[in-house]
Amino acid sequence: MKVYILVCYLYKSFYICNNKQNVLYNIKDLFMNKKVYISRLSSFLPNAPVDNDEMENILGYVGGHPSRIKKIILRQNQIKQRHYAMREGNLTHTNAELMVNAINGLFDNEFDANTIELLACGTSTPDQLIPSHASMVHGLLKESNPIPLLSVSGVCCSAIQALEFAFLSVLSGHTSNAVCGGSELVSPLLRSDMFEEEYRTINQIQENPYIAFEKDFLRWMLSDGAGCALLTDKLMGKMSLEIKWVESVSYANALDVCMSQGLLESQDGTKQTWKQISPHDWQKYSIFSIRQDVKILSEYVAEKAVEHIYNSCKKHNFNFTDVDYFLPHLSSMFFWKKLEDKLKEKGLLLDTGKWFTNLTRVGNIGSASIYVMLDELCHTRQLHNGELIYLIVPESARFSYTTVLLEVNLNDNYSSSSL
Repeated sequence: MKVYILVCYLYKSFYICNNKQNVLYNIKDLFMNKKVYISRLSSFLPNAPVDNDEMENILGYVGGHPSRIKKIILRQNQIKQRHYAMREGNLTHTNAELMVNAINGLFDNEFDANTIELLACGTSTPDQLIPSHASMVHGLLKESNPIPLLSVSGVCCSAIQALEFAFLSVLSGHTSNAVCGGSELVSPLLRSDMFEEEYRTINQIQENPYIAFEKDFLRWMLSDGAGCALLTDKLMGKMSLEIKWVESVSYANALDVCMSQGLLESQDGTKQTWKQISPHDWQKYSIFSIRQDVKILSEYVAEKAVEHIYNSCKKHNFNFTDVDYFLPHLSSMFFWKKLEDKLKEKGLLLDTGKWFTNLTRVGNIGSASIYVMLDELCHTRQLHNGELIYLIVPESARFSYTTVLLEVNLNDNYSSSSL
């Protein structure tokens, strides 16, 4: 790890001397020809897909009554199916198991668990607070070796930030490969029993009780699943995706909390974490349910996404219109038009025929979404050598964003399967 940090520091700052030729080289120049590839992708979606009519039968009815806003939210987000790692109130998979099932899809005779040099996992819904999520995933990979781990905490950006770390590790030469990915087990947090105590409390003070919109809203959007990638310093297989660059940014310095769990906000704007609240009140306020401030979300999520896209393209002197496939992680199809309009306002013109999403078929899988989306693109579209794929992952919790530019590399002489 010390070598990795030193190299990254030297990458920006110093020069070294080649003793044989007595020539100074800029460290950055040494990496100009260094390439990192996504050589394999894999996804795992638990159990049979659940359609809109089945959702409440699995998640349960809060207070024994159908949700008042379910149809409205589903009409806006346009999600038709999603997956739950839960049946009859019982889990069929843990979060760590979801991730391992996806990772197992990377393995064959050329690459297996024993070959992994680094593991980086992101999630917003770990199975426990301690140990870390990545260590629990590693614990299930019994054939692997002692390796460096990274657990990224966050929401939708956590897994793409895991990719960024894996990318830098391989780019620096610290490792020759890395496995990174994201997984979400959110369905247990959406069950009706998570809200029953709050419902009973409200029932004592009003005639027609219902849980707050900010909590019920996400019950009809989120899904379980996992996706991952193998990053290598050499081409593998028939098709690889070269990572041209990864750019991340946070606007938390300027924008307030928009999505939270374990945080209680009063009407005057003061916030208390679950550690400051009596355990007796955890259920009373559904403190561990996930809530979303839809007003702040609608106001900033698309605007800041486009700002980050613009800044990333400018930094790399990249023409956005050169993109062949644009993969935006969307929490809802409601934001498709908003994102399109904001891109046009900024002069970032791209035919929507180049846009790709599978949101309506798999739901919003949070951190795993971008991996599952990219995996589907590579297996359902006829990609051509040199085509450019642009990924954008917004995270609404407190507005973080990551963009990735990929270039398709085909090996026509390779006869086995591709990504």
